[in-house]
Amino acid sequence: QVQLVESGGGLVQAGGSLRLSCKISATIFRLYTLAWYRQGSGKQRELVASITGSGTTNYADSVKGRFTISRDNDKSTLYLQMNNLRPDDTDVYYCCVPAPDWWGQGTQVTVSS
Repeated sequence: QVQLVESGGGLVQAGGSLRLSCKISATIFRLYTLAWYRQGSGKQRELVASITGSGTTNYADSVKGRFTISRDNDKSTLYLQMNNLRPDDTDVYYCCVPAPDWWGQGTQVTVSS
């Protein structure tokens, strides 16, 4: 059974930084497109960023220039570096392998003003 284990969430002041990590126990990790989603209370889950197996990245307009998605195939780990955080970035962040629809348990990010 594949497991996705996120870490790195927490409380930070506006303008601060956090780095999320997601360890994925997939034997062919390097082949998958990976993504980070976020969802707040009463809101729809939204795509934050994605990265293909070859390293092509895609970002939501709201995080472009502030967040960076990356992957370490040797460590089977996905990262999300979040800089210049804003209060509206407060959400639960989920690591995801979109196909075949594997999800982590989520990690809370709270940005105070």
